[in-house]
Amino acid sequence: MRTLLSVLSALCLITSATAGNYPDRADYLWWTQPDHADWIYKCGEKAAVDVSFSQYGIVPEEAVAEYTVGDDILGDDQSGKVTLRNGHARISMGTRKTPGFRDLRLKVTVPDLTPGALSDTQASGKTVTYSHHIKLAFSPEKIQPWTKEPADFKAFWDESLKEAAQYPLHYTMEPAPEFSTELIETFLVRLDIDRKHHAMYGYLMVPKGKKWEGRKLPVLLCPPGAGVKEIKNVAESSYYAENGIIRFLIEIHGADPTMSARSMADVRSAFQDYLKCGIHSREQYYMRHVYLGLVRSLDFLTQLPQWDGKNLIVQGGSQGGALSIVAAALDPRVTLCVVNHPALADMGAGADNLTSGYPHFRPEDGAYSKEGLRTLAYYDVVNFARYVKCPTYMTWGYNDNTCTPTTSYAVWNTLSCPKVKLVTPINEHWTSKTTNIGQMQWILRNLK
Repeated sequence: MRTLLSVLSALCLITSATAGNYPDRADYLWWTQPDHADWIYKCGEKAAVDVSFSQYGIVPEEAVAEYTVGDDILGDDQSGKVTLRNGHARISMGTRKTPGFRDLRLKVTVPDLTPGALSDTQASGKTVTYSHHIKLAFSPEKIQPWTKEPADFKAFWDESLKEAAQYPLHYTMEPAPEFSTELIETFLVRLDIDRKHHAMYGYLMVPKGKKWEGRKLPVLLCPPGAGVKEIKNVAESSYYAENGIIRFLIEIHGADPTMSARSMADVRSAFQDYLKCGIHSREQYYMRHVYLGLVRSLDFLTQLPQWDGKNLIVQGGSQGGALSIVAAALDPRVTLCVVNHPALADMGAGADNLTSGYPHFRPEDGAYSKEGLRTLAYYDVVNFARYVKCPTYMTWGYNDNTCTPTTSYAVWNTLSCPKVKLVTPINEHWTSKTTNIGQMQWILRNLK
């Protein structure tokens, strides 16, 4: 039986063997360093960034970088050029009067060194353009949600849960030997959600072996990121089960993960706009059965004979992070919540030309109509964050353009539960292996 220590050691070895520069295995390297080491400024403070660039590790003697500055995922309001002498320059980004983020967007065009010797390149006149960006925070602890909570928000979801509970729990479980090992027994689960024949599929990973035989164990629900796709990272997340946590990785669209790639592509094509579907009605919005399906999934986990009767955990990133917050808010049985850069936060803010969360609706989507904005308020993660009571671990990066740091802070600042955060400014829409392992360690330390 591998212990947590051996799992960590193995991951460290893998990381060392495949380590590359930033970005990984790129032919170029940007280095952007703000004059505040933590990338945080107070409103009204001016920010400056030292910029360096190299190609194949070679610093150009003189290159011109074009830059623009704008608010988080919004348009540019400042632009200019700066000469990178020996690969270096300093750029002033100005400031913000209100809490939020400013984004410095960089672009440099240099000779293309790939054809061969420098003299040949100069003769050919070929060039290549590289881009980069860096976001800086201004009083982020004061960022507040744009989205307002409807007066009957809790009543709407209480009634929805009451309605869903009338449908008996029904599911099937089949062995999934392709994801089973000597240490893990994996099952493919099909879970009926409601009387309208909505269903969810998932892989249930159960620890096995002498160490866990006869023991009662914590259970963890892992909702997916956005899109219609195969259930990913099944084998890669085996370390949870190997450390005694029953993990249930789900999809939300009723797409059997064992179907052919062609059939999955057909389902994906049919559901590609699911976050817009039914947006003019809070009762008909697509995500209603998804949110209620999270509670059904928790119902399934809590009736497993291996459950310890105490620890019920939710964990996910992006859309999965949003759904984890929703599940923790809707179901008081949840004891721990782990969230990476949550989506579906302040979804309607774009109506006021402010930074919105994924999926970054546009006016033509119908989301900014009176009916659309009314519906979104009942599904926005910032409104669910107010009702999370369990300890919550949340992480996000500043350079994320998918789930923006502005909306992540709106969620974080709304949470009133016991909470811890890991802010990783340089991260875009990803987390490292170290962060992922650290989340499991946090869970293990906080079990009842």
